[in-house]
Amino acid sequence: MLAVRRHDADLALTAYLFVLAVGLLAGAVSGVIGTGSSLMLLPVLVWAFGPKQAVPIMAVAAVMANLARVLAWWREVDWRAFFAYAVPGAPAAALGARTLIALPPAAIDLGLGLFFLAMVPLRHGLRARDFRVRLWQLALAGAVIGYLTGLVLSTGPLSVPVFAAYGLVQGAFLSTEAMSSLALYVSKVLAFGGMGALPLPLLLQGLLVGASLMAGTFIGKAAVLRLGPRAFQYLIDGLLLCSGTALLLAAFRHGG
Repeated sequence: MLAVRRHDADLALTAYLFVLAVGLLAGAVSGVIGTGSSLMLLPVLVWAFGPKQAVPIMAVAAVMANLARVLAWWREVDWRAFFAYAVPGAPAAALGARTLIALPPAAIDLGLGLFFLAMVPLRHGLRARDFRVRLWQLALAGAVIGYLTGLVLSTGPLSVPVFAAYGLVQGAFLSTEAMSSLALYVSKVLAFGGMGALPLPLLLQGLLVGASLMAGTFIGKAAVLRLGPRAFQYLIDGLLLCSGTALLLAAFRHGG
């Protein structure tokens, strides 16, 4: 009996170490491109803690990851863009969290996956025409993406092209997108807490995972400082392709 308990303890420790290692890597990646940590970390959290526990844990960790990006690039936040996006986005995220269980996950994954893949040629087409998002359009996008953030775990690939089309790049882009996402995820976490879906053990696990994301974010800052604007855009394209493909696969898995 004692040997079984030791074996279970060793497995639990191994799972935690693996989650923290992936969290460090995911934080570094999101520190470079502004998003992607949830897409990298969620499958690992599901494996380690189960699907029901993974959602609120990732929400808490996402708050800390975005906070780290804000701290890393604090001086470059575009406050006008932040308020335009976050003021309608935060209450929309709380509303989305409350309706999370009412929609079939396969439909959400399929729709978002197709959208992410379509965003790659669309982004290049809009950039070739020098298309720019204005403040009122940023507010509209905040409301829509905020609601989707409450429904799904990662809408970073949606906010990335929006802030890029507003004209933000590198440090200004990372800080403003992170500050806006932070407001949305705080609203989502509070909604989970209000529904009783975030007990203390899950909160502590989320804080632990979030700490590894924060450490990775500061590691990623050094890479951003060496990136040119063109390489930065290629990284965003790669993320959209990977995110869209992953969501389509998830949709087929849910549908099956």
